[in-house]
Amino acid sequence: MSRIVRKQHRFDTIVQRKSGVNMQNKHKKKSRKHDLKVKVRRLKGEVEEMRKEQSNIREGQSQVREKLKAIETEWEALHEESKVMIQKSGRTQIRLALMFNILRAREEGDLVKAAQFTHLLREIIAKDNMR
Repeated sequence: MSRIVRKQHRFDTIVQRKSGVNMQNKHKKKSRKHDLKVKVRRLKGEVEEMRKEQSNIREGQSQVREKLKAIETEWEALHEESKVMIQKSGRTQIRLALMFNILRAREEGDLVKAAQFTHLLREIIAKDNMR
């Protein structure tokens, strides 16, 4: 082969390689763009899912807060009710003790003491009725 033909052949080979490389680069660029678009869509979808999950979590937290408030209110009501029952029980114990002392004083024949206890019992019952 002559020198000119060889040079032309080399030139053609170089052009083919370069054009092939350019075509491959163009294809790679398109492929990268497509891959990026796919990744961006996937990430957007994941972000939307996270938003929904966060919204559900916030909603659940508000429901838990409401339930805790209701439980706290109920607990306070039960606490007050138990205080009232304890007070009533204490007053009942005092009345029973007075009645027992009245019976014992009458058995012993100490009518003055029995009258004092009876008078005290009537005062306590009158106060309780006023409440």
